[in-house]
Amino acid sequence: MIIEAARLAVANLLAPETRAVFWKVLGITLLVLVGLWLALHGAFNSFALPWLQAFFPDIPSWVGWLAYAFAVVAGFGLAISLSLLLSPVTALIAGLFLDDVAEVVEQRDYSGDAPGRAMPFGPAMVSSLKFLFVVVIGNIFALILLFVPVVNLAAFFMVNGYLLGREFFEFAAMRFRPPDEARLFRAKHGSTVFLGGLLISAFLAIPIVNLLTPFFAAAMMVHLHKLLSRKDPSFSENLRR
Repeated sequence: MIIEAARLAVANLLAPETRAVFWKVLGITLLVLVGLWLALHGAFNSFALPWLQAFFPDIPSWVGWLAYAFAVVAGFGLAISLSLLLSPVTALIAGLFLDDVAEVVEQRDYSGDAPGRAMPFGPAMVSSLKFLFVVVIGNIFALILLFVPVVNLAAFFMVNGYLLGREFFEFAAMRFRPPDEARLFRAKHGSTVFLGGLLISAFLAIPIVNLLTPFFAAAMMVHLHKLLSRKDPSFSENLRR
């Protein structure tokens, strides 16, 4: 079931509609990072350099050139630092477009089923921030165990497998179920969802490719929710009894 959901998700990543969403998210991400670089670099030139000149008005001219060179190096360093934020910022912005990915999956592979309900902008933003938060916390926890042999790799997959599986499955489930029911459905099929999360963690561990993680995870969990719903069709009825 999990392998089938992953296979279908990869096929959905290649769909023109999904590629369009990805390029849109990547474009917004790059604009945000460039804007942040310009703001921080401008702030450095506007405040740090004048402060240096004000406190040392009689410094030799070569020191001024040294300060200019330092500003250039700082600009490159800032650019490299911001490049490290490419993946998490992409994940944050992608969280606002996950419903678009889910709709592509539902229209292409489940056109005969009732469509899901997209989250309003406010809850979508909260969900996006929550997703970023759990990923950051999960990786900090894994980083703490970085120097513990064997445990470090296991920690990365276990923590991210649980968090990513939970968040993305509940996202997919809440398109068709009330939040409380979605959480209970995820809890009932927790082992399957966790294994799906481990597969997402493996995807996350691949450099460059991991920029597609939110799209792969959303598509995969939409498929997994559909497959589990067909396997357990009486869940909602039993819950209401």
